[in-house]
Amino acid sequence: MKRILAVAGLALALAACGNPDAPSAPETPAAVEETAAPAAGLNGTINVYSARHYDSDKAMYAAFEAETGIRVNVRESGAPELLETMRAEGSRSPADVIIASDAGALYRFQEAGFTQGVTSEKLSAAIPAQLREKDGHWFGLTKRYRIIVYDPQVVSADEVATYADLADPRLKGEVCVRSSTNIYNLSLMGELIGRNGPEAAEEWAKGVVANFARKPQGGDTAQIEAVAAGECAVALVNHYYWVRLATGTPEERLKTAKTQLSFPDQNGNGTHVNVVAAAVAANAPSPDLAIQFIEYLATPKGQELLTTENKDFPIVAGATVPAGLEQVTGFEESDFPLTELGTHQAEAQAIFDRAGWN
Repeated sequence: MKRILAVAGLALALAACGNPDAPSAPETPAAVEETAAPAAGLNGTINVYSARHYDSDKAMYAAFEAETGIRVNVRESGAPELLETMRAEGSRSPADVIIASDAGALYRFQEAGFTQGVTSEKLSAAIPAQLREKDGHWFGLTKRYRIIVYDPQVVSADEVATYADLADPRLKGEVCVRSSTNIYNLSLMGELIGRNGPEAAEEWAKGVVANFARKPQGGDTAQIEAVAAGECAVALVNHYYWVRLATGTPEERLKTAKTQLSFPDQNGNGTHVNVVAAAVAANAPSPDLAIQFIEYLATPKGQELLTTENKDFPIVAGATVPAGLEQVTGFEESDFPLTELGTHQAEAQAIFDRAGWN
């Protein structure tokens, strides 16, 4: 299922903003919605292929239009679907910008030849080198962390202080996770392979599988709900899923009140970090405008619009930190090169398959 939007103006977009119940999984396409295409922008048009699904993104596109006079057309779908769309389109693809929710996902677009290296002094100054591709094929825009949610009535904090703890036999029957094919798990495994080697990574995967409370199912929100419901005591999730629940409805806040968070490996390599990132498409009809759009997303205003609803951490200095993130501060993050997450992706999936993490 695909979603195509034409952003007509700031007022329309702001009216659509602010849905607190956005879908839990970024790779899940939003419902189909179409609007009539507006007249061409005063200063040109860009086509954005986005794997994001937030209503607040409408305001982001509209704010960019209002500031620059550049019209924004948007195609929303999951990253795998957008990748297949670009394969079908070939060199005729109208995409100018690709936005995806994991460095590993952008790696797939780059490996397929669908991105181009670009140079931008503004982006180089605003975005740390570790959070962007060295040749400018993609630029990280927001940060997210792969953390452990646990039930303090069942396990203690020191029992879930590291990713390695998830494979400890003392957690047998207590671990909830989503499918191994999920890009977040593949990227985490990519870092474990890069740091510890494939043999150690496979032993870890086998240990986690031995501790499963149930077959992998659902998204990250489902894992948190399972811990709150007592189906398991430990779950592996991205931080923002927990923060959304913690700042959501009374029922959602009650679920998170039954859980606590562990930011793993604080006495080691630090917690696994990933990014929402953007790339200029290889055959972009308007590459200069595409760069201008990504530069806008790397301003404090663009960062605010990117992060307020989804609860990622801004990357750019001076950007407003979304409400709720004050509950997940004071931890050390990994410095593992994000470009290597993708290079280990095929090996990561093979390891998961052999371990029975399906």
